[in-house]
Amino acid sequence: MGQVTITIDKREFAIKCEDGQEGHIIQLSRILDEKAKLLSQSLGMINENMMLAMVGLLLADELQDLKQGKTPSQVLSVENNEDTKISEQLNSQINRITSLIKEIK
Repeated sequence: MGQVTITIDKREFAIKCEDGQEGHIIQLSRILDEKAKLLSQSLGMINENMMLAMVGLLLADELQDLKQGKTPSQVLSVENNEDTKISEQLNSQINRITSLIKEIK
């Protein structure tokens, strides 16, 4: 069994995986790290549980858009490193998530 250490928003996590999957896990962790960093930049320091929830909601929102066949205009790409565009997209998603959280409370 393989193991890699990933970093998400300056926090390290040891992850066990199948042998040969280490590179894939690292690629996936980069997506999570990018979203976490953007959230931290937009919201400031937030606790780990809230970060996990918000990153999960961002990914779930993107997945839902893709499943519905929508053009993924709000799907963020780590390879497409256009900071301004990513920041605008993230702010839009943060506003949607914040509204949902307020409705839940």
